[in-house]
Amino acid sequence: MVLANFNENLEKYAQLIAEVGVNVQESHTVVLQISVEQAPLARLITKKAYELGADEVVVQWSDDTIQKEFLTHAANDRIETVPQHKIDQTEDWIEKGASRISVVSADPGSLAGVDPERVAAFQLAMGKAMHKLRLATQSNKVSWTVVAAAGSEWAKKVFPDLSEEAAQDALWDQIFKTTRIYTEDPIAAWKKHDETLQEKANELNAEQFDSLHYTAPGTDLTIGLPKGHLWEGAGSFNARGEKFMANMPTEEVFTAPDSRRVDGVVSSTKPLSYAGTIISGMTFTFKDGKVVDFSAEQGEEVLAKLLDTDEGARRLGEVALVPDPSPISQSGIIFFNTLFDENASNHLAFGSAYAFNLQGGTEMSEEELTEAGLNRSQTHVDFMIGSAEMNIDGVRKDGSTVPIFRNGDWA
Repeated sequence: MVLANFNENLEKYAQLIAEVGVNVQESHTVVLQISVEQAPLARLITKKAYELGADEVVVQWSDDTIQKEFLTHAANDRIETVPQHKIDQTEDWIEKGASRISVVSADPGSLAGVDPERVAAFQLAMGKAMHKLRLATQSNKVSWTVVAAAGSEWAKKVFPDLSEEAAQDALWDQIFKTTRIYTEDPIAAWKKHDETLQEKANELNAEQFDSLHYTAPGTDLTIGLPKGHLWEGAGSFNARGEKFMANMPTEEVFTAPDSRRVDGVVSSTKPLSYAGTIISGMTFTFKDGKVVDFSAEQGEEVLAKLLDTDEGARRLGEVALVPDPSPISQSGIIFFNTLFDENASNHLAFGSAYAFNLQGGTEMSEEELTEAGLNRSQTHVDFMIGSAEMNIDGVRKDGSTVPIFRNGDWA
């Protein structure tokens, strides 16, 4: 790395992840999921977590090349089932209230050329095996955060005209900028940012709109909102009342839609990296909450497998508002990574809704959440729909409307 003060900034980043991302406290268990390529960051996060009082830091390593070899050559029964010991491990994390740190750095096209049937089978098996962990995460029973690190192959996708080293430097530079590492006090800067986003969420919660109406080139979509829906900003609270940041960076306020009341057409505005494949040029037609028609210019076969994951995969589980003037959007960079691209754009998500986006939702059963309109699924995949040409109106119960977005920004 030739990026100025890289080691110093990487240490500040690790401190931010441990202290603000999952808010490590005395006696906590921390689970860190990270690529072997990012060992220096893993060591720093582990060190910071122990300094904050963690009882245990469990590191789970990943590797793009090994994963591709597994999905290409492993026996079908090993692709289609998850060993019981891995399921038991996740249930042990839940029992301990473990905080999870997921560091994303993978090559967006790492599984290009792998049979989509095998990838879909693996995704389905993992979805079933991680069911309890997903429920604990989506109801904020535990702290969790998703952050990024500049993987070499990912960096080359984002900055194809630069050398490998220069591309990694450029991507690390963007990661540090968007997570406020270059500010004098990144932790104080995050607290201020959290307050700003929460103010927007509070305004929307006070309105309790019945639906949202989106219009833009290729988009004319109405999304119903359930009674008692809750908009959230950057920060959340776990079952112990400890605050954490689920995504860093983040520029969104988000809630759960009524999965039965989505009608119209919506077009994507940025590529989606899903299951090691890039999907772009997506268009979806909804009727009574469900996708009844879709297309994609690239990756349509993988998109079809995603939408067939289960009954809930064709319905929405999240609606998020991000102003086009956000720093990530104004960078003009397509990151081919949802953590970044979703924070440059209004976005929606197929699959399961977050229980905390409904008043009393975290104490409801799966059946009660479904009855309230919150989608249930084994998957949750965000896709980007925002642009500087997008307008959004909030529609009240009496049919009157209030402008929320005009030309891609807060109205």
